[in-house]
Amino acid sequence: MGFLFRRTGAVVAVALMLLPCGSPLSAMGRGEDEAGGSRMTLRDCLQWAVSNSTRIRICEADRDDARLNRRDALLRAVTPQVNASTYAYYNFGRSIDPQTNTYFTQTSFHNNYSISAGFDLFDGFEAVNNYRISKTSLSMSDSEQQSAEADICLAVMEAYYNVVYYTQLSDIYSKMVDEAKAKLALASRQEELGLKGHADVVQIQADLAQREYELIEMRNRLLSEKMNLEDLMFWPVDTPLEIDTEVPLPEAAPTREEDIVESALRLNPQMSIARGKVDNARLQLSTAKWQVLPTLGLYAGWNTSYYTYMSGNTDPFATQFRNNGGQYIELALSIPLWDRMARSSRISKGKNALRRAEAQLDENTRKITSEVHRAVQDMNGQEASYIQARRLSEVQQEAFALNGRKLEEGLISPLEFQTASNNYLKAKADEMGSLLKFLIKQSVVKYYSGIPYQDQ
Repeated sequence: MGFLFRRTGAVVAVALMLLPCGSPLSAMGRGEDEAGGSRMTLRDCLQWAVSNSTRIRICEADRDDARLNRRDALLRAVTPQVNASTYAYYNFGRSIDPQTNTYFTQTSFHNNYSISAGFDLFDGFEAVNNYRISKTSLSMSDSEQQSAEADICLAVMEAYYNVVYYTQLSDIYSKMVDEAKAKLALASRQEELGLKGHADVVQIQADLAQREYELIEMRNRLLSEKMNLEDLMFWPVDTPLEIDTEVPLPEAAPTREEDIVESALRLNPQMSIARGKVDNARLQLSTAKWQVLPTLGLYAGWNTSYYTYMSGNTDPFATQFRNNGGQYIELALSIPLWDRMARSSRISKGKNALRRAEAQLDENTRKITSEVHRAVQDMNGQEASYIQARRLSEVQQEAFALNGRKLEEGLISPLEFQTASNNYLKAKADEMGSLLKFLIKQSVVKYYSGIPYQDQ
């Protein structure tokens, strides 16, 4: 998971401080701002990204190929191969007269028509197995697209929350700058009246400069994260992206690890792909083994011809077309005797392919099981962190209010109040950061339990 906290460093923990003291977190998904304008919710962004992703378009093309392969395999298994042909040529040298079967040297014209059909009665079950392989491959292509959609959704979700984070951060620093300016104006007036010393005014000026610098930094990072989100979504470059920055409250998620592991092993696309590879390897090995037996085919055809030559007396085209026609039916048996060990090599390679596929399935099973346990533990651990961060935020909020009254009464210095203010803001930021991390980890657990990201 590469959430925003991998990049923000020490300033990561300042997301919730934009929210007014005591204001509840509202649910995401309304998709409207105060003026009633439309905003992209998280689900809207996920659907847009999946619908416009070039990776999904590639997967769809691969799935269409798999569907065509299945159709071709079915037609090969149940229908005969039919061919029709014709040719015509002039002969200017010595040739044989079809009527007298003697040589002559006159220029002649020959025209031939034929149609044939053939069907493999027994080919070592190759056609049947190829059809079954094509069905499995089509199912695997669907799973590969689902896996690609999950990867895209997770990346977009992280980028979306990054934008939410820095939007909240930019808003609060903007408010802090306004408050610092008001404090500086008040302190300057109090200095003129002899109520504050020059050192206090300088300290407030330094605090204002620091807040203005942090505001610039947050806005730059917000622009960078918005560009990243737009890139992941394939959003039009000439259209501004507006998202809903409200943060959802955590919802209940399945926590019984055994049930989640069972669902993940049964429904996860990577497991479906691994099982499909094992099934196809078995079918290919079965085909290779049956290839050591003879093959039997049934063929039939019809042909006719027409000829004429200069200064010759030949029958008309219609008469020759009818009289020269012939039919045939053929039953062919092909017995493999020596093919330079090619069939034996195919069997050995098929066994090796099956061993690799089974090993990959075992590896995926272990990997998915481990990922589920880790995801559940991370979610539970992050939930505990969020609860503790919320408690700390409540305590720091009360301390901040008390220190504000002390500052008004002249009981503490501006520097001490700034320290209290920073502690309060960091606590609110930790609460927001823990919440966003918890939401992503909860979404991962829901995904493993069988709920796609777009449906959460």
